Amino acid sequence: MSKSLFKRLGSVALIAALAAPIGANAESSFQTGAGALNSSARVDFQITIPRFLSLRVGTAGAPVDLVSFTVPAANVGDATAVAGTGGDLGAGSVTARVLGNGGNVTLQATTAGPLGNGTSSISWSEITTASSNPSLPAPVLANGPSAAVAVAATSGVVNQTATWTYGYANTGVVEAGTYGGVNTNNSRVTYTASLP
Repeated sequence: MSKSLFKRLGSVALIAALAAPIGANAESSFQTGAGALNSSARVDFQITIPRFLSLRVGTAGAPVDLVSFTVPAANVGDATAVAGTGGDLGAGSVTARVLGNGGNVTLQATTAGPLGNGTSSISWSEITTASSNPSLPAPVLANGPSAAVAVAATSGVVNQTATWTYGYANTGVVEAGTYGGVNTNNSRVTYTASLP
């Protein structure tokens, strides 16, 4: 291709680009004349929010909390409820929080089986959980997976916080010993929050 032809083609392309309407390149308007003038331009916006789900039970970002019960000898098995110690709030209580933006959340607790001491066991049904917030109920603990509980969303968002307080129902006489512990003898409860 000759230099002169290339220059001519380049000039034609430049003229075509300059002749194109201004609105084809960007939103704008141009007004002229006497008196009051108005000129407007538009901009579109878009915000993308990712779907997320967060669950907290106990101390945030720290080792797993331990809740302990010590039954007085005179009350073993007499159905006198025993308050706990420990937990991030003390007195057998923990902070529970569910935060998500994908609609209703289901919450479930899972254990590996009854609390053991090496020779005997105590059913998880003996451990009660009271919630300070009816909108964030605690799953009823079981020997294995619990029944799921629902945490309802408002406008697609769940943002609920509660204090969960554990107790020992003490309804049966069991062998002396320490049941459970720090991740031993089926002592750990794993809570799982789920979005559909």
